[in-house]
Order: sequence, then structure tokens, then C-alpha cells
Amino acid sequence: MALGEWCSADAARQLDKKHKVPCKVLDMPFGLKATDRFIEALRTIAGVNVPDEIMTERGQLVDLISDMHQYFFHKKVALVGDPDQVIAMTEFLVSIDMCPVHIVTGTPGKKFEKRIREITADMPFEVNVKAKGDFFLLHQWMKNEPVDLLISNTYGKYIARDEDVPLIRWGFPILDRQGHQYFPTVGYKGGLRLLEKILSAIMDRKDRDDPETKFELVL
Repeated sequence: MALGEWCSADAARQLDKKHKVPCKVLDMPFGLKATDRFIEALRTIAGVNVPDEIMTERGQLVDLISDMHQYFFHKKVALVGDPDQVIAMTEFLVSIDMCPVHIVTGTPGKKFEKRIREITADMPFEVNVKAKGDFFLLHQWMKNEPVDLLISNTYGKYIARDEDVPLIRWGFPILDRQGHQYFPTVGYKGGLRLLEKILSAIMDRKDRDDPETKFELVL
């Protein structure tokens, strides 16, 4: 099983071609849908049922998405990173009704842009997508159309500071925070962790910006 068309698929297909080892290429299991596909593939290959513990984790993620949907709904996001990560993250954000409107990867290739266009086809906003892009381009897009959230590695902190946008540190490298290696990023638990970070960023910004008349103990 190969996770990621860009980082893993070629090696897996060569193994199949040269040594007759069957392969299956999947998106990286970020978020609900991609993890569902990953778990289903494992279940099919192994010929077993999905353990109750895994189903419980899935239920927790679905509950959090349902309960907190009002905070995610139509929030605009800028997203930058490696193509396999960005594709899965874009699908996750769209599935919870967030709107990734600026999407950049530094890796060249029209397949990336095509896949992102497919995932975001039904979004209510126009989407800027660029393969072989950079942080300068992303910054210009954000100046022209501001967003509510930036999801990036540590290098995005300069843009987040300049544009006064909450930053979710995600991807590689993360150089200015400690302990993140101990927390899951993939699977249902990884989805829970990511949503908690997104929610905290959105609510912290709301607490900061709300007038005193709207500053509440419980959001």
C-alpha cells in the first residue's frame, strides 16, 4: 500500500512491475474521508472486521465535526505544503464546509492542480491553485483576498504575522514549536487533533476581536 501519489506511488508501481507485488495507491489519511478509504483498504486486504476501538475514534471525529460545524462553516483558508498532504487536507477542509481558497505547493505538475479543482468544484468561492508556487505568491493572494486561517509549516509564520491571520502549524518542517512529534496527524485521532487546533485558533481570534458586549464565557 502506497500513501501519496507523489511521494510513494512510483516506487510501489515499480515493485509491482518488477517483482509482481500488487500495490494500491491511496491519499494520505488526513481527515475523515481519506482515513475511511485507508481503513477500508486495510480491512479488505486483511479480510477482517474493523476493530471497535477504530470505530469509536471515527465516531468521536464525526461528533466533533457535527457539534462544531457552526464555527467551521465557510471559513476561508490558505493552505501550503507538499502535494500529497495538501490534497488530503483540502478534501478534509471541504468536507467540513471550510473553504480553502488559496492552495499552493512547491512541487511542479498539472495533476496537482487538476485534483484540487476536482475536490473544490462545488465550493461557493473562487479557488486559486498553483503547483510550483511559493510563499511570495501565496502572500500576494492573501493580500488580495484575505482569509480566516493559514495552514502552513513554520515558514508561513511571517505571512501570518504580516496579515494578522491565525496560523495552524502543519506539515514539515515545524521548527519553532516543541512536542508536536508526540501527537498524531493521520487517521481519526489525527483528524481530532487537527480540528482541535483549528477550533482553538478560530475561538482565540473571536475572543481577541469581539467587543466587550459579545465577550462570553462560553462560545
